[in-house]
Amino acid sequence: MTARVLIVDDDTDHLAALCDLMTASGHEVRGCAGAQEALDSLVPAPDLLISDLRMPGMDGIGLLKEIRRRALAFPVILLTGHGDVGHAVEAIRAGAEDFLEKPYDSTHLLAVVRRALDAQAARAEVSRLQQVLAERDEVGILGTSRAMRGFRDRIAVLAQVDLDVLITGETGTGKELAARAIHAGSPRANGPFVALNCAALPEALAETILFGHGAGAVAHDAEGRAGKLEAAHGGTLMLDEVETMPPAVQAKLLRVLQERMFERIGENTPRPLDIRIIATSKTNLRQNMDFRADLYFRLAGSELTTPTLREAGEDIPLIFAHYAQLAARRYGRADPALSWVLRQTLKRRAWPGNVRELKASAEAFALGLFETGATGSTAPGPLTLAQRVAEFEAREIAAVLDAHRDNTLRAAETLGIPRRTLNDKMRRYGLSAEK
Repeated sequence: MTARVLIVDDDTDHLAALCDLMTASGHEVRGCAGAQEALDSLVPAPDLLISDLRMPGMDGIGLLKEIRRRALAFPVILLTGHGDVGHAVEAIRAGAEDFLEKPYDSTHLLAVVRRALDAQAARAEVSRLQQVLAERDEVGILGTSRAMRGFRDRIAVLAQVDLDVLITGETGTGKELAARAIHAGSPRANGPFVALNCAALPEALAETILFGHGAGAVAHDAEGRAGKLEAAHGGTLMLDEVETMPPAVQAKLLRVLQERMFERIGENTPRPLDIRIIATSKTNLRQNMDFRADLYFRLAGSELTTPTLREAGEDIPLIFAHYAQLAARRYGRADPALSWVLRQTLKRRAWPGNVRELKASAEAFALGLFETGATGSTAPGPLTLAQRVAEFEAREIAAVLDAHRDNTLRAAETLGIPRRTLNDKMRRYGLSAEK
């Protein structure tokens, strides 16, 4: 396994020898004569760092702690010429991968390096798989209503056509979820999915964040940096709340969409760009006077509108139960059951925040923090007689089942109805005889 290895030692002879050993083993090596020089060399981050323990100024443990403070996760191996168990314990507690005493056997050191790199690769793979599983859970579009079935069908069609897409909809209706579903079902699924919140873009840095900058174009960065466009090359870039993008950036983005080429800030060499843009907006861009009409027509290669919960009313209990179950499992709770009364209450609520509000309520319900009697404003219109009768019947059946500890035979006798009829009503109202 070839890796980028950073070696730190104030002893120039030992530093040169160790660099030669790592280079001969096929690694890409950089040597530093002190901790501060190493800290200045962490961009891009190495795959592994080997450091002497005792150095003037900041020692190896201080270097290790500073690396961890910066939330850098590459493995660190410390070397020392002084047998010191206390330092070894401190180094391991600070997050060192291993601790070797000089003089060390070169074969043993290479074995330690190989083991550290293998362990890091394994951790990275586990993290990647966890992310894939999380994204797979997140991109599921739930619901059996006509609105949700049509929505899924539209996503499936758009996923297979490599056009830029504009997704519009009310807040909380799952615009990003739809964007991720389009990406996951497309031929670009193995490429990156990069999300950029345009509303959070500082206007002074917007172009740099989007296009990146060349070497030396920005102070204290001699190597240059890729922007969001370049990071999404080969995949999908989602421009969230695109209506808030600064006008100057809109003009430059339009040119990129036309030519599929871009230039980093401070460079004159165009770079090819293989990318799909999915833009989301809470407003109608066609009527937005602050948004360029020509950019709108470029982004709207195809348009998709996310349905509100009002359009998918019958799906509300299903979506609520899904998020409640996910939250319960995340916190080690039993899967919560939704009574028929609660299901009807959920369907009557207005849900102005749409799925985002519904998800928050479902998670609170899973933790026992959701009060069914405090569900906020409900949808307009009084209950019909049939609905009132059904609510009463569901409450009475639930009370009798509870009194008989879920014995359906005795409950049916108490209610004066056949057991088969009771079972049918229990299924209709979502009541369970299982504790």
